[in-house]
Amino acid sequence: MSRYNHSWYEQEIQDLWPYPVSPPQRLSISKEGMIATQHYLATEAGSRILADGGNAIDAAVAAAFALGVCEPAASGLGGQTMMLIYLAGKRRTFALDGSSRAPNRTSLETLPKEMRLRGYRATTVPSTPAVLDYALKNYGTMKLENVLAPAIEYAKNGYAITELQRSLLRRVRKHIKRTGASDIYLKNGKKTYRTGERFRQPILAATLERLAEFGIDDFYNGRIARRIHLDMKKNDGLIRDDDLAQIPLPIERRPVTCRFGNMRIFTFPPPGAGRTLIEMFNIISNFPSKLRDFDTPRGALLLSYVIQQAFRDRSDRPFDPNFYAQVTRKKMLSNEYARAVAHNIRRRVRSHGETTHLSVMDKNGNVVALTQSIEKIFGACVATPKLGFLYNNYMMAFEDQNIRHAYYLRPNAVPWASVAPTIVSKGRNIWLAIGSPGSERIVSSIFQVILRLRNQSPFAAVDAPRLHCSFDGIVSLESPRMRDDIPESLQRHGFRIKPRDPYSFYLGCVQMVMREGEEFIGVADPRRDGSAGGPKR
Repeated sequence: MSRYNHSWYEQEIQDLWPYPVSPPQRLSISKEGMIATQHYLATEAGSRILADGGNAIDAAVAAAFALGVCEPAASGLGGQTMMLIYLAGKRRTFALDGSSRAPNRTSLETLPKEMRLRGYRATTVPSTPAVLDYALKNYGTMKLENVLAPAIEYAKNGYAITELQRSLLRRVRKHIKRTGASDIYLKNGKKTYRTGERFRQPILAATLERLAEFGIDDFYNGRIARRIHLDMKKNDGLIRDDDLAQIPLPIERRPVTCRFGNMRIFTFPPPGAGRTLIEMFNIISNFPSKLRDFDTPRGALLLSYVIQQAFRDRSDRPFDPNFYAQVTRKKMLSNEYARAVAHNIRRRVRSHGETTHLSVMDKNGNVVALTQSIEKIFGACVATPKLGFLYNNYMMAFEDQNIRHAYYLRPNAVPWASVAPTIVSKGRNIWLAIGSPGSERIVSSIFQVILRLRNQSPFAAVDAPRLHCSFDGIVSLESPRMRDDIPESLQRHGFRIKPRDPYSFYLGCVQMVMREGEEFIGVADPRRDGSAGGPKR
């Protein structure tokens, strides 16, 4: 879609919902901590937690629960959550692998391909509640009821539907209308909410209130679990109470890492896509700075080749995350391999994927980069009517042909993920937390923004036009914002061009916070509904 249009705030919002609303704050400065998320109310929730003395983990968990309310197309209780955390006191950076799990009754016989896209059988066992609770209990400072309070408030009182949310609802309305989810997400169960209309979720509010009172275990072993079991059984889904009882607790893993100039990049290991990001940095480090100007034909060509090669390698080299640590020769992370790839690309240059993300830093130096999802837009397009949240459709993220594949469809397997929450240090100091939604465009979006930060301001680096190259050579790019000789150059070198609108929803949505001296800077990508904010003295 085209660049986010704020005109509805000025007129339509006054007609439909007589409450004062201002456009989301895309750029924010604070000395007390910072958070950037994909919805301004989730940012408000996280900022409120920081102001109340919570740390980055508390704020991230509060914002993540709030995003499940305010951005239901992208995440929620029925999805999965991945986190990269830096603990300042211990100087420790680690990943929380919050993969969901295929149910015990999973098989290719029970899951033909068409059933893995939408409906009750498309759903893996949700991990988001377990992951957020684990992070809070082990590394946060606040109680669950405190960090759930903003999400409960938003679900009860409602919020204004944005232009983007209306557009996404219209995309899936015909699928939503066939299920119980229509009573939750469509007005009177039939119509798409208009931009600016207030959207309330009282059933979800009740579910969140129960979690606040009885704890997350209720989701997996209590009344909520029982309702999920009965709903799945009634609608021929695969999840049962024995699946939920095997709580999908997150696994703490070492991040994958590399050096790039004066920076050290820490990002998400398998099943995430951090290896792809590391390979991109390793390859491009073999080229001079003058070739890394993506606003020129030669720079865009180099970028396309680098992205394409890294995604080809990821496709060719899948790893079970539990086996990956035992692999001694990690080719995608190898500088020697990157030099060989760069040599091949250099000759060609000279010849002329819905997810949500948030980033948080607190004043004590703790950092969180969190990416969570229900997979595609509105996930499986089904919801438990008595609980009020959408189920994910991560069953579509499994391999179904090669039985030796690390992500082959089988009971209790974890899905292949494209997430890459990332933390960057300079010297001994953490400098940046960054991430994006967008399926396979996640890594390429993060990569481009970090490279642009070398010579652009934080907002300019996020705002700048982007491109993405698939492994088979299709380049999607925000062509109206680029030089017109860039698509021509790419086509001459054999790439196929797919023009996208300015500020395309397709090309990711970076949420970034950084620390410069005593100040925290937050940037929320203008491509969606996000904002950045931090406590003010």
